[in-house]
Formats: sequence, structure tokens, C-alpha cells
Amino acid sequence: MSKRLERRAAMATLLAARGDDLLVVPGLGSTTWDLAALGDNEKNFYLWGAMGGAAMIGLGLALAQPAKRVAVITGDGEMLMGMGSLATIAIQKPNNLAIIVFDNGVYGETGMQPSHTQSGVDLVGVARGCGVPTCLEVHDEAGLRDLAERLKTLREPLFARVLIAAEEPPRVLPERDGVALKQRFRAAIGTKP
Repeated sequence: MSKRLERRAAMATLLAARGDDLLVVPGLGSTTWDLAALGDNEKNFYLWGAMGGAAMIGLGLALAQPAKRVAVITGDGEMLMGMGSLATIAIQKPNNLAIIVFDNGVYGETGMQPSHTQSGVDLVGVARGCGVPTCLEVHDEAGLRDLAERLKTLREPLFARVLIAAEEPPRVLPERDGVALKQRFRAAIGTKP
């Protein structure tokens, strides 16, 4: 197995030059905690209790907010649960949407059991097979920096799998009130509450 990136550092690299028009939807668990560890941002739409839904929420945002870029950053477990969303994304073709999967090969939130990606499920192959036009495998810092640059100028749907280490840094929990998160996010993107 190739060397895996440290997840908090990977999140920091991806979002170092985020800009004002990038909306971020982290999946459940570690990607939410890693995003919150960077410092809270009103343009983060944290999900609580929506396993498998991050990619479809990102699609809805991308279609509703075509002038903004949308990055869904989720884990392999959640993407495995919502694989059908990749077909819908490929058919809808939002040119402002990136789906980024932090793949640590385990179900971290339930006890670090091996996920299906350890047994050969190829998420990049699934995305490519669904018709997502840009599909990337990110194994190192150079690939991560390239992905961060691509996030600045999205021109078509993008899917990337980032190999990360299976680790458990201290959790940084953002706001958990769903109504407050929704209202804050809507205000940040300029829609009516």
C-alpha cells in the first residue's frame, strides 16, 4: 500500500486558498471535524445525521448557486453509501462541483473496520464509469496541491480520491444545531431564511 497523507494537513492544503465563493459540504465524522479544526466558516455546511447525503446536497447547492464553487469533502464510507449520486452528478453536469473523497480504507466512526475500498472497490473507477469527466487519484503532496489549484477554477464536475492515513486526531466539533447551521449558511450565500 502506498504512503497515505495526514488528513488534517490534507484538508488544510486543499482549502488554504479557498476564496470567498467556495461552499464546502463535509461528510459525517472525520471530514467535518477536520474542516472545523481549520477554523469555522459560515460557508461550511456541516451535516449531522445525513449519512450518504453529502454528494447530493453538494449537487443541489451547485445547481442552485451556479456562480459559486462547491466542494463536497467526505469519507470513503459515506461515498460507498451514496455511490448512486455519482450517476446523477454525471448526468446533471454541474461545472462548479467537486466531490473529494478522503479514503482511509476504514469505517472510522464505527470502530475502524475495513471499508470496501480495502477489498478492491475502486471509487475513481465508479465515478469514471458513471461519466464524471475529471477523475483523479491523489497519493502525494504534489497531487494534493494540483487538486487545490483545480478547485479554484472548476469548469466541469470533478471527482478525486485522496488516500489518507487511518488516524484519530482529537475531534473538533462545530455547531450541532441544524436549524442554526441552515440559517447561517443561507445568510452567507445570500438566500432568504
